[in-house]
Amino acid sequence: MEKVSKKVSKKIYIETLGCQMNKSDTERILGILSHYGYMPSVEDEADFFIVNTCSIRKLSEDKAYSKLGVWGKMKKKNPDIKIAIAGCVAQQEKEGLLKKFPYLDLVFGTHNIYELPELIKELETPAEDGSRKRICAIRDKAVPEKDFNIIRSHGVNAWLPIMEGCNNFCTYCIVPYTRGRERSRTIETILNEAKKIIKEGYKEITLLGQNVDSYGKDLDGKPTFAKLLAELDKLEGDFRIRFTTSYPTDITDEVIETVKNADKICECFHIPMQSGNDRVLKAMNRRYNRAQYSEIVNKIRTQIKDVTITSDFIAGFPSESEEEFQDTISAINELGLDYSNTAAYSPRPNTPAGKMVDKFIPNNIKKDRLARLNNTVKAASKKSNEASVGKIYEILVEKIKEEDSKNGLKRIAEGRSRNNKVVHFESKTAKVGDFINVKIKEALVWCLKGDEIPTQFKKDCTVIKAAKQ
Repeated sequence: MEKVSKKVSKKIYIETLGCQMNKSDTERILGILSHYGYMPSVEDEADFFIVNTCSIRKLSEDKAYSKLGVWGKMKKKNPDIKIAIAGCVAQQEKEGLLKKFPYLDLVFGTHNIYELPELIKELETPAEDGSRKRICAIRDKAVPEKDFNIIRSHGVNAWLPIMEGCNNFCTYCIVPYTRGRERSRTIETILNEAKKIIKEGYKEITLLGQNVDSYGKDLDGKPTFAKLLAELDKLEGDFRIRFTTSYPTDITDEVIETVKNADKICECFHIPMQSGNDRVLKAMNRRYNRAQYSEIVNKIRTQIKDVTITSDFIAGFPSESEEEFQDTISAINELGLDYSNTAAYSPRPNTPAGKMVDKFIPNNIKKDRLARLNNTVKAASKKSNEASVGKIYEILVEKIKEEDSKNGLKRIAEGRSRNNKVVHFESKTAKVGDFINVKIKEALVWCLKGDEIPTQFKKDCTVIKAAKQ
């Protein structure tokens, strides 16, 4: 653990946009700065502001710029506050951000989070000529990881990055340019962090990576993702393990077998397909076709009972025809995908697809296709949920709320099953972090409703491990 002397306490506020990896990065930034006297704060009271950005779509980028504008107005009233931008947009735009936003003090990217203490120190050291310091610190390669505290979000789940970066270079995606090539953390480092998470009382650990199934290929001895999962499954404690994201053709038989036989690893795979049409998949530089994706999904479903398989899809990729879009609609239905994230294609700087201007789909057509895609996902989610009615799931309680009813207030617990279904049920005693057995009685589009069953069945393996039989 890095030992440093604290400065006078200052207040920091971080606005986090984008994926789970960004949320994890924010937790690490807060932990690093806590060693130097910076404590998390609400936005209205902060001395130091950071927007941790996502550049997957233009909308996220625009949200970041809007937030900087709000803070710029605050700085006019209080010139002493510091404003920084981090994450993928910072890594992508570099010095241009200092020119675009004159009130911005610091730009740092995805590769140099662990240099933040030095950057802050430099920022706070007065310039010899008395001028305001403004720093752009972007590296092409990641600096080595350091052992700082991590200030995690409250709740039952903890993010645990196992690797970062991507080697696939899909034509629409900017991640390889902002996160860099794949870099795996050692199994020992991951296990040590997992043990700390368990000790801190978290009930669920989500392993993060742009492509978790490529884990270990860059390490000595090339440990596999399946081996990492098996080692994590051996850890003592009452907790679950999830992972995201998987690249279809990198999912090995060994990974499927490990999930099938493990006690703590949840029966859920997130496998982005992006399109159901082979020509579009090739144009996206995805390394599989529809038949190969289907084979992987069917193999997982054959091996693991009650498994949930979710996906991602893009509507309106450059040159996509209406007939090709219909292949995406049919793929969701034919594969029985339980849920999918969707987005209209958003051109990204420096990507091959972003340069296909003459093949861009008009916005009104993209909007229409996205709406139809969302309707298909909605119907697929409802159908998937209906198949859960009558089953008994072990639910990890995430929230407790009260609802009005004819008989007064009802205490409603909300949580997730091992296969990642959101479940609501009435309970007088359930607490956040409890594992409760619930029999599903009703299926809605985005969630299930059920009844808590007697606690004597809690250790009945036919309930807890129903998905594995």
